[in-house]
Amino acid sequence: MHIKGVVWTLAILIILFSFGMLVPAVVALYYQSGYADDFVLASLLVAMLGVLMMAWAGSAPKQLSHKDGFLIVALAWVVLSLLGSAPFLTTGVAPSVIDALFESTSGLTTTGATILTGLDHLPRSILFWRSMQEWLGGMGIIVLAVAVMPLLGVGGMQLFRAETPGPVKDKLTSRVTETAKVLWFIYLGITVVTGISLWLAGMGLFDAVNHAMTTVAIGGFSTHDASIGYYDSMWIRGLIVLFMILAGINFTLHFVALRKGFSITTYLRDEEFITYIKWLFFLIFVVGLVTLLSGNGTWDEVIFNTVAVATTTGFAVSDYGLWPQGAMMLLLMAMFVGACAGSTGGGMKVVRVLLLFRQGMREVRRLIHPHAVIHVKIGKQGVEGSVVQALWGFFVLYMVCFAVIAVLVAMTGVDMMTAISAAAAAITNTGPGFGAVGPASTYAGLPDMAKIVLMFGMILGRLEIFTFFVLLIPEFWRK
Repeated sequence: MHIKGVVWTLAILIILFSFGMLVPAVVALYYQSGYADDFVLASLLVAMLGVLMMAWAGSAPKQLSHKDGFLIVALAWVVLSLLGSAPFLTTGVAPSVIDALFESTSGLTTTGATILTGLDHLPRSILFWRSMQEWLGGMGIIVLAVAVMPLLGVGGMQLFRAETPGPVKDKLTSRVTETAKVLWFIYLGITVVTGISLWLAGMGLFDAVNHAMTTVAIGGFSTHDASIGYYDSMWIRGLIVLFMILAGINFTLHFVALRKGFSITTYLRDEEFITYIKWLFFLIFVVGLVTLLSGNGTWDEVIFNTVAVATTTGFAVSDYGLWPQGAMMLLLMAMFVGACAGSTGGGMKVVRVLLLFRQGMREVRRLIHPHAVIHVKIGKQGVEGSVVQALWGFFVLYMVCFAVIAVLVAMTGVDMMTAISAAAAAITNTGPGFGAVGPASTYAGLPDMAKIVLMFGMILGRLEIFTFFVLLIPEFWRK
């Protein structure tokens, strides 16, 4: 392991992050909403830290090992979440250090859980910083750095592998640098299209830009306390549903379809995509029946809220915490399934759940035909046994972490419904839960210790478990 190389790389990420803090300062000056000086001060402090770290580390590392990659990624989400809280502290918007850290961690991990109220009256610079944090975290500032680092003499393959654990599509291009650039261009392009569409649908320009960033990032931060319920427009709600679904699709699939001239057949041939769409339709239909038959909600509320939860975006147009228990259980299940692998969404990912289901069905068939050779497949491609074994390991660790987080939150005095849903919303990076942390509430009322536990859950979910647990293995630290 190359400690100075790790520090140097983190320093680059920190300096890039500090530049991002200057954008809200420009927003503050343009709208004369105040706090421009605070963002400039925060940017300078963060940049200074990065320069000092770079000076200590010396020259750029010649190479980075896979161990370095895992450590950099894990530390990056922690360090950048800590530094991202600086504007909330310098402006005094967050009432405490813990609250500032919670808001920053929630934003960067695209969880969307908030401790802030009165969003309609907050300065636009603060609102923009919240949205921008989610946008940067959505695709991963690590991937951005992968595109930049080769210009500085550092290869980024190790970082890319650590940032995208689990079953994902092949690299889009022969070089990881080009891959990162392609991903960011697609990400930026969808964001621009989303913003323009919302603006043309009647949303104000500032709100359109903010909601475009948080929709494509599958983050869920809004500029209003009522979230998307603030807008009484079927066009706006329909467009956000569409772009939430698009953002929940594997971005490499978007690239392949784009390269083939917006080929629809590219999507239709992808089994994860087909499963993802079927799952959304199933959820909407069943949740709709359960909810409407009980005399709650409307179909447009069901469609919007269900897609928002299933993609782990966290937007809402009404308080689905008032829906029947059966509907809430289905939404809780949807949080864990999440969006597609390679998307900006959270949860366990559709392809993992699909593979686990097929592995389970294979075991059932083997009881009937004990000597048969039965393969687990995705499409026409067989899945190696080692991948399936890794998936079971991932699933067990994921559920154990969820249970531990829920128990720890409950031990702080929080009621069971709130503790369970908050733990699920944190580790799946969904945001709003049920009970005291429902879509009509915030996390402000939770004890500080509960917030600290949930922050850990958010980062754990963002790292997709394995990247964190590999650091706990003694062999990882041996030469």
